[in-house]
Amino acid sequence: MIQVAIADAPDVVPPSDSFNFAQHLLSVNAGRPDKAAFVDDHGSLSYGQLDQRVRRMAAGLRALGLRREERVLLLMLDGTDWPVSFLGAMYAGLVPVAVNTLLTPDDYAYMLEHSRAQAVLVSGALLPALTSAMIKSDHEVAKVIVSRPVAPLHPAEVEFESFVAAHAPLLKPAPTGADDPGFWLYSSGSTGRPKGTVHSHANPYWTAELYGKRILKLTESDVCFSAAKLFFAYGMGNALTFPMSVGATTLLMGERPTPDATFHRWTGGVSGLKPTVFFGAPTGFAGMLASPKLPKREQVALRLASSAGEALPADIGERFTAHFGVEIIDGIGSTEMLHIFLSNQPGRVRYGTTGWPVPGYDIQLRGEDGGPVPDGEPGDLYIHGPSAAMMYWGNRAKTRETFQGGWTKSGDKYVKNADGSYTYGGRSDDMLKVSGIYVSPFEVEATLVMHPAVLEAAVIGVADVEGLTKTKAFVVLKAGAEASEAELKAFVKDKLAPYKYPRQIAFVSELPKTATGKIQRFKLRDAEAAAK
Repeated sequence: MIQVAIADAPDVVPPSDSFNFAQHLLSVNAGRPDKAAFVDDHGSLSYGQLDQRVRRMAAGLRALGLRREERVLLLMLDGTDWPVSFLGAMYAGLVPVAVNTLLTPDDYAYMLEHSRAQAVLVSGALLPALTSAMIKSDHEVAKVIVSRPVAPLHPAEVEFESFVAAHAPLLKPAPTGADDPGFWLYSSGSTGRPKGTVHSHANPYWTAELYGKRILKLTESDVCFSAAKLFFAYGMGNALTFPMSVGATTLLMGERPTPDATFHRWTGGVSGLKPTVFFGAPTGFAGMLASPKLPKREQVALRLASSAGEALPADIGERFTAHFGVEIIDGIGSTEMLHIFLSNQPGRVRYGTTGWPVPGYDIQLRGEDGGPVPDGEPGDLYIHGPSAAMMYWGNRAKTRETFQGGWTKSGDKYVKNADGSYTYGGRSDDMLKVSGIYVSPFEVEATLVMHPAVLEAAVIGVADVEGLTKTKAFVVLKAGAEASEAELKAFVKDKLAPYKYPRQIAFVSELPKTATGKIQRFKLRDAEAAAK
């Protein structure tokens, strides 16, 4: 395994070579059996109950004849059954494959075949999509275990509660190693089939130690609530790995994280518990700040907010802090690195930047020739750290392209500032050269959303009649707001260098996005190309 000596976090002790991450989390919380670990809309699960259910699930999966390192597909809405399933599989030495609940049967058919999953754990509401996927696929699974079924089950399906109750707790975890495969997460697949990203048992340990504890400074008194779902790398850290590593309580929500649904949890509307730490994304923060139902500062118990998924516009962070009196800690992570490696920090927030390297991670910006770029110049972001994924399953070419001799190529463009912080420029394939100078789409978008009428914006490059690249903005206005193209152009010209302002502006009702909330600029480019 990677034995990491971290100069700026010397108290971090690497996990031993023999290490099972599920067992590690259960051991951390063995002394607080009555403390609430997870709370959802149906009830709560104490740490003691969680321990028993995880080990019963592990025993049940073993009883199906599943063997070490075989995969188990996890297609479940956020709720107390999710951590039982995920940790139960890891405890048994199996490899849970957590997948996005917003995909199509075709996607699930591909994932079943690609992962060769031997069993599936699925929410009742998602069973029809899984059934369609299994019909499309030639791959067979041993058993389908259904959480909270909404219809009678078929003989090959078993109800989750019955399955857990039918098995005595497994006494010992599988003797896994820190570098053994622990779980998979699929990349978003915005430009092709999603890639099965393989993480070790040690990787979530590192993210909890280096980021959850040392940057967010989570403690057992915190109540965590994440808009990002557990099947995302970001959401898994926010709502499982980090809170369990310190004995905190997590609120889980199966429904979409709309502003109204989020505010309902913030104000204790479900369980009486009010989150102290909220994990969101820029799109969500923008929508909440635009909502007429935005709670007052005294109605919530927040001490901190976190943002990732896309870079946070400075205006959104500043308005959130002005309203609630708490900081948004913006950072960047990836499925490949599991969680955040570059981040602002509590008490050290510079809105408009992604902050500084998380202790334990090294950052390099490289030019097209592979060499370092000077401070102030855009470069491709590379990361070196202990939580990097092992590989993309069955995809050697992409593995070699992304994981390069201990360094992970992120696919993002960044600029290093004089104070050591980093400013996001955009995805490497989204950057524009206008008049021979790099223009960051994000910089133009962040300026547009500063206008009081603008909710969201996306910027792409389009060719003019002479074949030269110019910027075009797609703008979503706030409900009931008005703004003209000339007004927005003048607004941007007043704040940025003249060559950066969008030459064209199109007003749209919504922007194309991934399930994680990231803007899909390539779809806007494709639509523009098709229209010509």
